[in-house]
Amino acid sequence: MAKGRVIPIKPAGAGREAELLAQGWTRQTTIGEPRLSELVAAYRSLGYEVEVIEHRTEGDQCGACFEAGKEMGHMYGDIYLRKKPGAPQGEDELS
Repeated sequence: MAKGRVIPIKPAGAGREAELLAQGWTRQTTIGEPRLSELVAAYRSLGYEVEVIEHRTEGDQCGACFEAGKEMGHMYGDIYLRKKPGAPQGEDELS
């Protein structure tokens, strides 16, 4: 991986996703570096608040790709977005 900025991934504690959703965040995608940092920068430039938490495969979701990646040392983050307070209300192109 090329050297560059790496986004810190926060641990996904019990109920963290539900907490974010209740606060108006929307889960956008799951991705690893180096694209994770690129997407976070792009979303911020579009006026979004960005929260990245550790990806966890739960329930009946298939997680074979993520598990294989973790075995090779890759980390994956779930990107959550919401408009910054005071941002102009209008059509949200990401919804």
